Amino acid sequence: MSDSNISLNDPWFNLKAFTSARIALGRAGGSLRTDDWLDFKLAHAKARDAVHHEFDSDALVKKLMPINGAVLLLESQAKDRSRYLTRPDLGRCLDADSQQLLRNNAASYEVVFIVSDGLSAMAADKHAKAVLALLLPRLIGLNWRIAPLLVARFGRVAVEDEIGALIGAKMAVILIGERPGLGSPDSLGAYVVHKPQIGNTDANRNCVSNIRPAGLSYEKAADTLLYLLTEAKRMQLSGIGLKDERVFTDDLLA
Repeated sequence: MSDSNISLNDPWFNLKAFTSARIALGRAGGSLRTDDWLDFKLAHAKARDAVHHEFDSDALVKKLMPINGAVLLLESQAKDRSRYLTRPDLGRCLDADSQQLLRNNAASYEVVFIVSDGLSAMAADKHAKAVLALLLPRLIGLNWRIAPLLVARFGRVAVEDEIGALIGAKMAVILIGERPGLGSPDSLGAYVVHKPQIGNTDANRNCVSNIRPAGLSYEKAADTLLYLLTEAKRMQLSGIGLKDERVFTDDLLA
């Protein structure tokens, strides 16, 4: 029996054209075919590499500077990758120097944007600038008061609460590398929170996920973040009380 016949025997084979998910793999006897098994091993290796990828925060600071001027570099309490992976709580808190840096730059801002490595530094490095370059000019055109851009090393999502509270922002958005999946080692997430303060839970946040060319495009991510920020400002809330109620036309779905 040929390989093509093995795959064609799977009833989901025709759906493979619509997804990168591992469906309709077929069988060689009682096992996966060798090429599918090798492809799985490669995807797993890429996911592991993404988790351990070194975050070049200084280079990212330089890349972001043309968007909104000064960029401040922050450090969480996790001081190396190993510590960061084994102590998630440390990634949710800033070190003392970073706390003071934010106090020195505190003012009355409507929103602060943070970029952090999270669990995929390559996602932050590859995609954050493109999203911010589309979104910030639109907010500036609407006269939003935007805090200096921030880059946070070894950060977790909840670190945006402490950052937003210290710098005096009414809302915070963290763009952070998501936990790599098999086939998506470079997925960027953006988390919006209104009234950032220590003690917020994930129920207080809205997430825009899978931002990358093979997932949610930069343009659609920027559109969605603009919508969520505008509605959060109008309704004075975020999280489970804030829904994306846009009517999706063919253009939005394309």
